[in-house]
Amino acid sequence: MATTAHWIEGARPRTLPNAIAPVLVGTGAAASLGGAVWWKALLALVVALALIIGVNFANDYSDGIRGTDDERVGPLRLVGSGVATPGAVRAAAIGCFAVGAVAGLALAVTSAWWLVVVGAVCIAGAWYYTGGKKPYGYSGLGEIAVFVFFGLIAVLGTQFVQAGRVDWAGLVAAIAVGSFSSAVLVANNLRDIDTDPDSGKLTLAVRLGDTRTRMLHLALMVVPFAVTVALVARTPWALIALVALPLAARANKPVRSGATGMALIPALRDSGLAMLVWGIATGVSLAFA
Repeated sequence: MATTAHWIEGARPRTLPNAIAPVLVGTGAAASLGGAVWWKALLALVVALALIIGVNFANDYSDGIRGTDDERVGPLRLVGSGVATPGAVRAAAIGCFAVGAVAGLALAVTSAWWLVVVGAVCIAGAWYYTGGKKPYGYSGLGEIAVFVFFGLIAVLGTQFVQAGRVDWAGLVAAIAVGSFSSAVLVANNLRDIDTDPDSGKLTLAVRLGDTRTRMLHLALMVVPFAVTVALVARTPWALIALVALPLAARANKPVRSGATGMALIPALRDSGLAMLVWGIATGVSLAFA
């Protein structure tokens, strides 16, 4: 039977920066337009956290019943390891999506009803990443989905529900956060590049091959700092986000050095930490623009 520690590990806490950073940046972007609303920011954070934990449990369930995790390298998988039943993990995923849906509905009621449609698309995207008969995560589209959902939609959605509109600063910041999020997944899929094809999982890493996947991770880690320079047009304080550059370089080090398997775990961790530090610095600088 799964313990509390097992469930916490199954929620994959190292992925939480993918949910926290976009809300911080989106709130800062809203504040730069004079529209930050603290309780809406908190609701947006609930939505983001619920969705990312939900998608982690959904992936655990779907990959587990397919056998994808049978030879997996990396953190504990609840279903694949047998410590939790598929039904329990599926219920946990659905519960998280329900929490996100309720928080999202509250934002839609107080902002714009069409956000209900956006929320439904996000939940469907979370489930069908590895769920359903033809999961798009098995076809190399995972990085694009992460870029859209945890970059563009998360940042711009957070800005919109608070400020009532989005602007160019929010857009470029969303591109930066999406690049960071995609880099985390690229590192994850590079780690599993040798085992994923055995279960029919043709991720972008599998399709690109080892060398080009490593180049992609580097490119994605560079984009946010190009955005930092662009945001100087809004506020010179945007440059404080360069404090995340050493973390980004550290995240890419195992990738560019040719590390494989478990040796790539630090790349996942540090990619997420770089995103979080960049998000805090950028959110604060935009808030006081």
